[in-house]
Amino acid sequence: MKTNTNKPLAFRRYPSTTALQCFETAARHLSFTNAAQEMHMTQSAISKQVAQLEEMLNLSLFYRTPHRISLTPAGKSYYLEVLEILKHIEVATTNLMSHSSNTELLKIVSHPTFCARWLIPALSGFCQEHPLINLDIKELAGPFFSEDQNIDIAFLYGDGMWSNMEAIKLFDEYCVAVCQPQYLRDKTLSTDCLDDYVLLQISSRLSAWYEYFKQQDISVDGTFVGPRFETFHACISAALLGYGIALVPLRLVEPELQSGALVMAWDYAAKGRGSYYVTYPVSSGQSHKVKAVLEWIMAYLTISDEREKALGLAL
Repeated sequence: MKTNTNKPLAFRRYPSTTALQCFETAARHLSFTNAAQEMHMTQSAISKQVAQLEEMLNLSLFYRTPHRISLTPAGKSYYLEVLEILKHIEVATTNLMSHSSNTELLKIVSHPTFCARWLIPALSGFCQEHPLINLDIKELAGPFFSEDQNIDIAFLYGDGMWSNMEAIKLFDEYCVAVCQPQYLRDKTLSTDCLDDYVLLQISSRLSAWYEYFKQQDISVDGTFVGPRFETFHACISAALLGYGIALVPLRLVEPELQSGALVMAWDYAAKGRGSYYVTYPVSSGQSHKVKAVLEWIMAYLTISDEREKALGLAL
């Protein structure tokens, strides 16, 4: 007899959210008593919910002794899955309750350092100007538009070519070598030998220093040596603390250069291989919320370019 595995949802057996909450709380505390206190239920009610869950699963989720409980291997695995499920339910419910019926949610993703140092300042005032558009900003390294993600706009670094995406170029990338002013004291600022300097490295761009000097027709050893950091943000923080010299995009360190917290070690800006873009799915191009944020970003970019020219930082 052939079994139909595509039964309607109503015919499948699922545990109740109460049972999942009781299990998650008991698993987190490893105590039915503490779980009962948190859930404002009796200990026997918690135990009964977990027992019914185990019966439905036909698995033991806990080892039980007279004085304590502990998770079985199956219980540990199930706990992690249930934790994620409950988090999704909480987020979905909170999102629905926090937005009125006439508001829109705009989901944005961006590289972490770019988000903190450029995007968030760029969006300052947007919510006041557009009160019916609620921003949901996430920092991700990628991928940004997988099938299981619902994203409206992404701020990406690359060549501008992404499948099924519209891409608007924001600006090219130029990287500058920056450090704390005190770091240069008692050092001979020369590119002939790097022995006196610590070159801070970005893990995803280990050839960055080599390319920086190559663009200047300078051949020097030791460009791959130095502490490695995962993000530009961490690298900039290290430079501010005097760890060494960081090679970072100019746009991301403008405030520190303007304030004098960082200075350029060498008066050269190396052009990067890519540029920064604002991108969105082709199907979202006529969306009111997408149009609103695009107009805002382009207006900010115009003001930012004029400010840079006045300060002599534009390239």
